[in-house]
This record gives sequence, C-alpha cells and structure tokens, in this order.
Amino acid sequence: MKTSSIENEDFNALLGQTITLFCAVYIYTGKLVWVGSTSVKIENPKIVYETGSFSDTSWKDAQSLPNEMYICTAMVESFGIVK
Repeated sequence: MKTSSIENEDFNALLGQTITLFCAVYIYTGKLVWVGSTSVKIENPKIVYETGSFSDTSWKDAQSLPNEMYICTAMVESFGIVK
C-alpha cells in the first residue's frame, strides 16, 4: 500500500480553503476556518442537495445557509477540495 509523503494531511492542511464534506446524510461545502477535536467550522456554507456531474464547475442544487456551520467530524465520510 502506498502512503502519503505529506505530513499532517488532515483538516488542518485545508484551513482557509473552500472544501466539500461528504457526510453520512448531507454534503456541505464552504471555507474551512476552524478545526477542533470533534468538529470543524465552515464559513459561507452551502448544503448540496444535488451534485450534478462532477465534471461541472458548480453544484446543480446547493442552498446557502444563513450563517457559519459546525460539522461533527464523526459524521464525515470523506472531504477535500472539489473543483
């Protein structure tokens, strides 16, 4: 199995970037501004109800949320930058 050569390849590595969190129930996207031991905080968050094609440049249906959101990391199945 190949392992990554990047140290600390976790949420902290993505601070300040717009990320997407694929969670157990929903998909969230927003700017990662804080990382805690059990949650992360995103600003300008959106909840993605329909992705559309991943080759598209925007989500098919992403609804803006009214304020920053904290996401429980135990519910996150995968995360990263989706371009």
